[in-house]
Amino acid sequence: MTSSVLDLSPVVPVAVVDGPADAVPLARALVAGGLRTIEVTLRTPGAPAAIRAIAEEVPGAVVGAGTVITPAHAEDAVAAGARFLVSPGWTDVLLEAMRASGVPFLPGVSTASEVVALLERGVREMKFFPAQAAGGTAYLRSLAGPLPQARFCPTGGIGPDLAPAYLALSNVGCVGGTWMLPPDALAARDWARVERLAREAAGLSAGGTCR
Repeated sequence: MTSSVLDLSPVVPVAVVDGPADAVPLARALVAGGLRTIEVTLRTPGAPAAIRAIAEEVPGAVVGAGTVITPAHAEDAVAAGARFLVSPGWTDVLLEAMRASGVPFLPGVSTASEVVALLERGVREMKFFPAQAAGGTAYLRSLAGPLPQARFCPTGGIGPDLAPAYLALSNVGCVGGTWMLPPDALAARDWARVERLAREAAGLSAGGTCR
């Protein structure tokens, strides 16, 4: 895969799954719809097993781990097959653990000071979270002038209506979201609907056209 998570897909689905049984058909539907990059959050006990199953059973998927908040999370996720790591925030301890993992990572930021601190440490690609609550496109546009070397994956409160505006920004590589994974579709295991929503999301870019 490319060394940059930001360049794989305009939209990264953020999935909360209980284990492999639903993770594999879910991932297959997302990949069939054109979304290869899948972030599985470490919010459930079964998340590592789900990551392992996707990595082993879904060709074409680039599965990563989200909600990485401890060094153990980073180590366990990579051992399970995660090919990238995403955190909602960062500390020096967590940053070093993600760096030592050997896979690409996106530490979370929500302020200019956090961005500058990461740039000082040689990190130029970050998650902007929670995107809408932290200032949205206006905030990211303001950062582009003084900090053009920083690139972001905004996540949090973004849907298909807002995604094109984020993707139009020069410092945004992709966005994270859950709108292609509606709870009722997941409960019904309606993988055809997930695939359709993924296909629509895969075509999003600035102005709502394919890029």
